[in-house]
Amino acid sequence: MVAPIFRPARVPSPLVAERAALSRREALHDAGLVRRFNAGDETAFVEIVSRYRAKMLVVALGLLRNRADAEEIAQDTFIRAHRGLARFRGDASLAAWLYRITLNLSRNRYWYFFRRRRHASLPLDASVGEGNSATFAELVACDAPGPVQEATTGEFSAIVTECMSRLPAGQRDILTLRNVQQHSYSHISLTMGIRVGTAKSRIARARTNLRVLLGKAYPEFDDASPFTCFEPRRRPPAGLLRLSAAVSPGKIPHPPRR
Repeated sequence: MVAPIFRPARVPSPLVAERAALSRREALHDAGLVRRFNAGDETAFVEIVSRYRAKMLVVALGLLRNRADAEEIAQDTFIRAHRGLARFRGDASLAAWLYRITLNLSRNRYWYFFRRRRHASLPLDASVGEGNSATFAELVACDAPGPVQEATTGEFSAIVTECMSRLPAGQRDILTLRNVQQHSYSHISLTMGIRVGTAKSRIARARTNLRVLLGKAYPEFDDASPFTCFEPRRRPPAGLLRLSAAVSPGKIPHPPRR
């Protein structure tokens, strides 16, 4: 017969005993805060929020991985706690009660987003990568023209408009119909009561005359090439393209040299 092995009772370490005593003191303090709040002392709830908000934020952030959502969950936790503290029986500690509320809200939010596949996307305020503080929002291209582009486009458009006003009325009208209003040759011929071939020749003559006027007012127009001052991923405004096509299809002049 094998003799039973007697093991001495495990004596808790001083650190474990200290933690247990601290937990008891915390639970007693929380119970006192709950009693004060239920007695009408709102400052007790303010202290509850200050004691546990950071911890609840960590719980929500660990599941949702999104700080904005985690902060909202933490706020909702204390809204529900404020409504439900009158029914808090104290079967568990206040910390455990708040933890369960936060966890349930976080899980509901997680599955709500999961069903809508938000887990497969990233928010615009998320960092591009580790060690890089730039966000995805900063990488989104902006369609708004820069100040150089606005100034150059406005100046060139003003010059074209001025040169157009110097053309004879008939040439100005037919060029406006074709290059500004973008009507077809057949529509122009019907509008002006002329043949299609006549409309084409008059438009060509008007473009030639406009180019001569632009060459005098805008010397850089003779060696025209694409705008190098524009960002390569952005197109010049449609109106500028149509006006420049009237005198040199496919080319846009450089900004004037100062």
